[in-house]
Amino acid sequence: MNEQEFQELAAGHALHALSEADERRFALARVEHPEWRTEADRDEETAAALAASVEPVQPPPALRDALLAQISTLPQETAAEVTGPSADPAAAATPDPTTPTGPTTPTGPTTPTAPAAPRRWSRVMFTLAACLVLLVGGGIATTIVVSQLQRPASVIALDDIRSAPDAAQATVRLESGATATAHWSGKLGEAVLVADGLEKPDAGRTFELWFVRGDQAISAGLFDTVDGKATALLAGTMQAGDAIAVTVEPAGGSPTGAPTSDPIIVIPTA
Repeated sequence: MNEQEFQELAAGHALHALSEADERRFALARVEHPEWRTEADRDEETAAALAASVEPVQPPPALRDALLAQISTLPQETAAEVTGPSADPAAAATPDPTTPTGPTTPTGPTTPTAPAAPRRWSRVMFTLAACLVLLVGGGIATTIVVSQLQRPASVIALDDIRSAPDAAQATVRLESGATATAHWSGKLGEAVLVADGLEKPDAGRTFELWFVRGDQAISAGLFDTVDGKATALLAGTMQAGDAIAVTVEPAGGSPTGAPTSDPIIVIPTA
């Protein structure tokens, strides 16, 4: 993947309009090319800023599909590849619309036409989509952006992990009946804990996440629950074989940098 393709995928990712396959390609490219992340971050910030500028209202359920359907009918940029030592760069830059773009067969029966390449979300399309969000529905469509783009980092990371080719998960059940599921991807180096039914700690206490790496426990941030539920992104880079643990610590986190109590959750990843 080159940088232009990454930028096209980044625009589609910011609008949550990529296929599952393209989401996986985007997630891997973002890890393999950290120098390209600035553009992807800028797209997400732009979409979030746009969403924040309008009062949210309840949209009709089918509005997002209708909006994306309108965008899909507009002409979009496509990338043509020219191979072989005799390829003409000038011809590749301005292709003749009447000339086939694929290889030709000198003789013999006609070869079937290859399926058209999937449409890509170019930088121009990103801008047009943002404009349509403002124009369609007099602010109603903007609610879609609010709900889809202003999501917590933990939810975005969870989507990225689930789209990764090495996505994995494991669930444990606590004696209280609460469940905790760890989602992780070694390629992305990320992990997210999803808890349900987890009771809040006592006043002045908080949940702290840990990567347990051999005999070492590495703090991975704090989290809280809402109605017993939580989706928490572990801070730092996960390594192969790490276990994911949760302890209850004083407000603000462990004062020693190490767990001060026995873990209430431990989920091995190996």
